[in-house]
Formats: sequence, structure tokens, C-alpha cells
Amino acid sequence: MDWGMKNRMAQLIQADGHSMWLPVDHGYFQGPTKRLEEPRKTIEPLLPYADALFITRGVLRSSVDPDKAKPIILRVSGGTSMVGKDLANEGITTSMEEAIRLNVAAVGLSIFIGTDYEKESLLNLSKLVDEGEKYGIPVMAVTAVGKEMERRDARYLALCCRIAAELGARVVKTYYCKEDFEKVVRGCPVPVVMAGGPQVETELEVFEFVYDGMQKGAIGVNLGRNIWQNDFPVAMAKAIRAIIHENATPKEAQEIYESVKSGKQR
Repeated sequence: MDWGMKNRMAQLIQADGHSMWLPVDHGYFQGPTKRLEEPRKTIEPLLPYADALFITRGVLRSSVDPDKAKPIILRVSGGTSMVGKDLANEGITTSMEEAIRLNVAAVGLSIFIGTDYEKESLLNLSKLVDEGEKYGIPVMAVTAVGKEMERRDARYLALCCRIAAELGARVVKTYYCKEDFEKVVRGCPVPVVMAGGPQVETELEVFEFVYDGMQKGAIGVNLGRNIWQNDFPVAMAKAIRAIIHENATPKEAQEIYESVKSGKQR
């Protein structure tokens, strides 16, 4: 691994080997997402607690101050929307030259294994890896499941993660699953970050799946809506960060959340 690649990976993965990344790229296919309607207002209070942002070039330029930014993972795939025929029919939307111009730490795109556009999305990944390796920019593969959320089982996720790693992704973002998540991580020879988990009703349940995923080998999270759609996003960010970087238990994370929520901790 060349110096530039090592340096960018070190920006993303902290000295303890863990990472907390904040995705705010949802608008690229969802449009104005709830509580992300004005990206700057969502991003700014949470920046101190994120190790990196996963973001599109448009929102990066319009909503993040260059002198206050965290390392950037640039979303470079898209071309589909929630109202279109198939979310899986993505292409590469942003050039590697643009990524270099924006001084990003990594680029990311989605792969759609098991869909009609499996081949196209995997070839997109391969082409992006070729470009990234040329310039020392790591590629994060996102194992998207489109509208078919029932595919979040270990066998499917392990398949996706391994293929992404085989094609050259330096890190893989995938969903947490309660059963056999350790097999997903063990079968992937590059770091795995969690994108989210099953639908949950409480903050404690979020803390539980983040903690469990970390215990089973994930290096961290790339969580968005579980944080910024919460009524107390800063409290949520602090609590999850404690799990990732301080090995806090779900109970301890809940105590942090309640303390920040009540104003006892800032």
C-alpha cells in the first residue's frame, strides 16, 4: 500500500482501529429526506463526533465549510431515484479527478448483488477501484439492497461483502444482522462498517446492535438516520461514539444519551 493510500485510510480509521462515519448522502436518490432537508443545519452540530462524512459533491460544496471539514468519503454513484423503475440501475456520477479536486479521503458507491443490474454495479466498482488505486484513493463498497430489505441475512451479506473485497474495495459498508454477523465479517478480508440494522423502536436497541456488531468484528458504523432523525441527534452521536471508541456497553451508552438529552452533559 503506497503512502497516499495509507494516509487516507489512517484518516478514516482511527488509532484504535475503529471508526464512526456519518452518512448524509441520502438525498442523491431520496431528495429532501426528513431532518436532512437543510443539510448544513443537520451536519454542523454532529461534525465534532464524526470521524468522517459520507456525502455527495453537491452537498459537500454547499453545506460543509472547508476549514471545518472532517475527512470526506465522496458518494460517486447514482442516477436513480425513489420514483424511478429500479434503484439498482446506478452509474458512476463523479470522476476521480473531481474526487482529487475535493481532496477526499475515499470514494464510495453502491453494489446491487442479486438484482438485474448486478453485473453493471460490480463493473462500476471494478472501474472505480482501478482509478482509485492509480491515485491512492480507497474505495468503499456499499452493499445496497434497494427496496428488498428482507435480504439482510448473513448468507446474502457475506456474499456481497466478499465479492466487494475480491474486486478491490478497501472497506465495505454493509447491514448488521442479528444472526451470524460474525460470519459476514470473518468472510470479508477488508474492514467492515455497519450501515444499520433491523427496524428498532428505541435508542437502546440501536446501541445494542452497534455494540453487538462491534463485538463480532465490525470496525465501526456508517449510521445516518439512526442519529440525525433522532429527536436528540447530538446525544445519539455521543452515545454511539462511546460504544465505538470507548467500548461502552449499551447500558452505558443509554446513560450517556439520557444525560446529554437532559442537559446534564454537553
